[in-house]
Amino acid sequence: MDRFKEYGIKIWRFLKEDSWKSWMVSFVLIIIVIKFVLFPLLSLVTGTSLPIVIIESCSMYHEQVLDDWWGINGDLYSLYGVSKEDFKSYRFVNGLNKGDIIFLVGGKKYNKGDVIVFNAHPTASRYYPIIHRVVGTDPIETKGDNNNLQLVANPEFSNNRAGVDEINISISRIQGVAVGRIPYLGWVKLIFFDFMKPADERGFCRGSTQPKL
Repeated sequence: MDRFKEYGIKIWRFLKEDSWKSWMVSFVLIIIVIKFVLFPLLSLVTGTSLPIVIIESCSMYHEQVLDDWWGINGDLYSLYGVSKEDFKSYRFVNGLNKGDIIFLVGGKKYNKGDVIVFNAHPTASRYYPIIHRVVGTDPIETKGDNNNLQLVANPEFSNNRAGVDEINISISRIQGVAVGRIPYLGWVKLIFFDFMKPADERGFCRGSTQPKL
């Protein structure tokens, strides 16, 4: 027991050192704890295997304040039976930004206006999950706030390069519903991958409504 205590003290002193070796080991340990301890615990508590996601596109971005944004998009949402007053009651009424960190909880029932994360259609080439707002519940269908069209599994549809289908989403494809966010902190990770995207998908969100995944 004394030997283990002695090793523990040595390790603790090493981690407290102001050296590049100590910093490197500490960084690796943090990653291990997050991946193998924190994430499993969050998954258990939240009821989803994906409790935290980073928004990688501009599909939920709002360039304008709500009144101006609704003036541009309101007619489209009326097609789904959503009024301005309805929309005001939704979570994330001012949209979400690329780089936001989003917290999810699992569930079996999803309501119109919920922002959910779901897996793409099995035939889609884009495998990572998509975060959009529910606009229909029977069946479940979504739309990105910053998209002027819904995405359908049609490879010939020029605005849907990956063949994503959000018209009929099965419960099994849904990872969870968004309940909170930390603005922009996800750019700490995105900055290392964003340059590999097509030119029109790089950088911060800006401009008018565009069909983005």
